[in-house]
Amino acid sequence: DRWRRLDRLFAGRYRRRQFGDVNDRVLDVACGTGRNFRYLSSATKVVGIDISADLLAHARDELDALGFDGHVQQMNTQALDFPANSFDTVVSSFATCTFPDPVAALHEMERVCHPDGEIRLLEHSRSDAALLAWLQDRRAEAHYAKNGCRLNHEPLRTVQQAGLPVEDTSTACCGLVTAIDATPR
Repeated sequence: DRWRRLDRLFAGRYRRRQFGDVNDRVLDVACGTGRNFRYLSSATKVVGIDISADLLAHARDELDALGFDGHVQQMNTQALDFPANSFDTVVSSFATCTFPDPVAALHEMERVCHPDGEIRLLEHSRSDAALLAWLQDRRAEAHYAKNGCRLNHEPLRTVQQAGLPVEDTSTACCGLVTAIDATPR
């Protein structure tokens, strides 16, 4: 939460581009402090889930401040407590790198997404610039031990391992930011 302004400055444009046109019932997986909520203005209902009760307290305040219809819940991403086909769109940002089993989490996202819906991800990724990629690889283990984040994560590969059909993908910032639009099988 201390980095909210910097995050908005850096990631806000990518969040807006990736999530700004989603509508109907939206699930924000690993919503953290609710940083995506402001970009979900076309949604009719927003539900945010996260494993951290502390982060959800901030997310609840953000949801209330924006006046959205919705709520937040503490929940494990790999065992979502929603019926199948509950949401029209499932979004997640900068989170799959932290899931103990990202493929299982993606399967859960797929399960709760309506068959005609979308799964939209915005993730950091291993750079396509050799020097940056080398630095990420060099710091990957220490970064994971300290922060629980796979610094050299390759989200497109993870989505493909989960078997989700990829409709569109794009990268920015020397490949450090990846946007993925997928659909349920």
